[in-house]
Amino acid sequence: MSIENRKLTLLFQREKQDVSANDILAALAGGEDIALNQCIVTGALDINRLLDPGEKFQMSALSITQASEQKTLTLTQSIVFDKCTFEENIVFSGPWDDKDSLSVEFKKDVIFNSSQFSGQARFRNAVFRGTAGFDGCVFGGVVTFNNAAIHGDAKFRTAVFNGYCLFGGTVFKDSARFTNTHFVKGANFSHVKFFSQTDFDGVYSSSRAVPTFDSIFFARKKYGYDESFWRFAKQSAQEAGHYRLAGDCFYNERCANLRKKSLGPDYDSLSLAGKIARAISAVRLLPELVFGKMLFGYGERPVRVVFAGALIIFVCAFFYAQPGAVHFRGPVIKESFLQGLYFSTITFTTLGYGDLYPAADAFHRGLSMIEAVAGSCMMALFVISLAKRFSRG
Repeated sequence: MSIENRKLTLLFQREKQDVSANDILAALAGGEDIALNQCIVTGALDINRLLDPGEKFQMSALSITQASEQKTLTLTQSIVFDKCTFEENIVFSGPWDDKDSLSVEFKKDVIFNSSQFSGQARFRNAVFRGTAGFDGCVFGGVVTFNNAAIHGDAKFRTAVFNGYCLFGGTVFKDSARFTNTHFVKGANFSHVKFFSQTDFDGVYSSSRAVPTFDSIFFARKKYGYDESFWRFAKQSAQEAGHYRLAGDCFYNERCANLRKKSLGPDYDSLSLAGKIARAISAVRLLPELVFGKMLFGYGERPVRVVFAGALIIFVCAFFYAQPGAVHFRGPVIKESFLQGLYFSTITFTTLGYGDLYPAADAFHRGLSMIEAVAGSCMMALFVISLAKRFSRG
């Protein structure tokens, strides 16, 4: 048989037909490339049937290895389901009663673009060596990618998840794109690791379901790649009435935005001169870094303002407690730290009873002026922080 004819025999290609899951499983077992376009897949596409001796599939083209209590089934062919409809469950993982017993490894690209899944779609423990393409898909049931590893691009743009979506423990080695994705019943991103660019712009949840994201990890966090995810989480928490969580997500979003503005996603591709120029231009962000983030906490950390104010009061009190630093209008009282603390407090709050005033030298007058201005600003910041937190929603 010629090489060209052999290639033809290793291609399972259908268009606008009803295709049984049995035929697809047989093609997978035979190592054939899958290329289906606008087809309807009937029956449950369950990869576990290939491991059932009673099914009697020809398994010579498959690689199955055993490690501890988990089997790894390797599919070396490319798999394309373009605009297909799956009438029942599609399973590329272990059965529900033994979920971690099987890991399916896809050596090449796996594409399901614009397909519809009427039942469950399960890819738990799957390993995608190439692209995992699910752009425009509509999932009718539960979707599981728990503990999966996607080494190529992960594409879930404009997808609709009508059932609960589980990404817990998934590792995204390359870009993860969820642009304009719709999570109807929520999603679980706990312990997910993003090692490259992430895009959650336009992602939303329509049922007030807040995504869970315990121990989520962004390897390129310093470039601000996590900004769009925190925006999505913030909006979901806001609509669900979880205002404290929404505030925390807003803080993370603003921090990511600051990092993005200071370095930018293209920082690694810049020349040395470009990186130096970017660092110099980032100096303009110092006010936002010091006052917006570190001091004000973008309005979500009012306690920071309290501690900063207390620090200013005590530091200034040390200088006011020195001999001759403060004068008394009434009977002379011995200088002490308590007197310095008293004068520092009324100066910070701009209260000013008039019983004490600073020494007539540039240092002490300048210090009292600076403290009074700082006190006025920080009290305003504190009020704004409280109002922001308690008026949300």
